[in-house]
Amino acid sequence: MKLVIAIVNSDDVSTVIRNLSQNGFSSTSLATTGGFLMRKNVTLLIGVDEEKVPAVLDIIKEHSHSRKQMIPASSGMGHGFMPGMPVEVNVGGATIFVVDVEQFQRI
Repeated sequence: MKLVIAIVNSDDVSTVIRNLSQNGFSSTSLATTGGFLMRKNVTLLIGVDEEKVPAVLDIIKEHSHSRKQMIPASSGMGHGFMPGMPVEVNVGGATIFVVDVEQFQRI
């Protein structure tokens, strides 16, 4: 048994969950926030048999899209604050961990 932990951009999560469900995979979602941009994400917990992990990963990859976004850059100037030029960064996509599960029970 494996636990797939997928941190998905909030823009993509409804499509990911819908497609996981349509393919017979249950998931638990947790609202989370990214550290760099402080943007909303959703962390999905998906318990699956080891042989089904590739199918879960394929669904997540297919429906989690990276995109470019402009963010304001800032730099400190002594005691003041001076806004900088906007910077383009890649956001979205998914970060995925697959871990072994020693025991799994539904109660």
